[in-house]
Amino acid sequence: MENIFITFAIFFALRLMTLGYSIRNEKSIKKRGGIEYGKGNSLLLTIAHVAFYGSALYEAYITNASFDTFSYIGIAFMLFAYLVLFYVIYKLHDIWTVKVYIVPNHRIERSFLFKHIKHPNYFLNIIPELIGTAFLCHGWRTFVVLFPLYCILLFVRIRQEEKAMHHLI
Repeated sequence: MENIFITFAIFFALRLMTLGYSIRNEKSIKKRGGIEYGKGNSLLLTIAHVAFYGSALYEAYITNASFDTFSYIGIAFMLFAYLVLFYVIYKLHDIWTVKVYIVPNHRIERSFLFKHIKHPNYFLNIIPELIGTAFLCHGWRTFVVLFPLYCILLFVRIRQEEKAMHHLI
């Protein structure tokens, strides 16, 4: 179980680093006249994300989960998710945040990934990250209960983002 906690801690530290980057960008975006959309849903997504992490980790603890093939599958999902996350951050750079902001003269990223996969941050980062966390921690109950709820919030987020960006496309 110790290896599960160590692995989780490493990925969580990476997530906190990206959150710090998001907060810096958010401050800059606000100074440039950026407008936030879906504030309430952003808060709910944050709560759901933390709840998913906490619940999966707690489930690993109470079941005394062992580091096994499922954990390695989880790591593979999480590595993929974080590689996509870092690519998305690299491409969006100063406009990437964990919230939905539109700035004056907002640019639309049209590189290969964004051109061919709508919302890669959600479908290739967030969803695989949650799946990976569940596998790593053997968080099957967490996955069954919280993943569908998270997906509902994510669907709402996608609709809010598309509505906020409709005039840009």
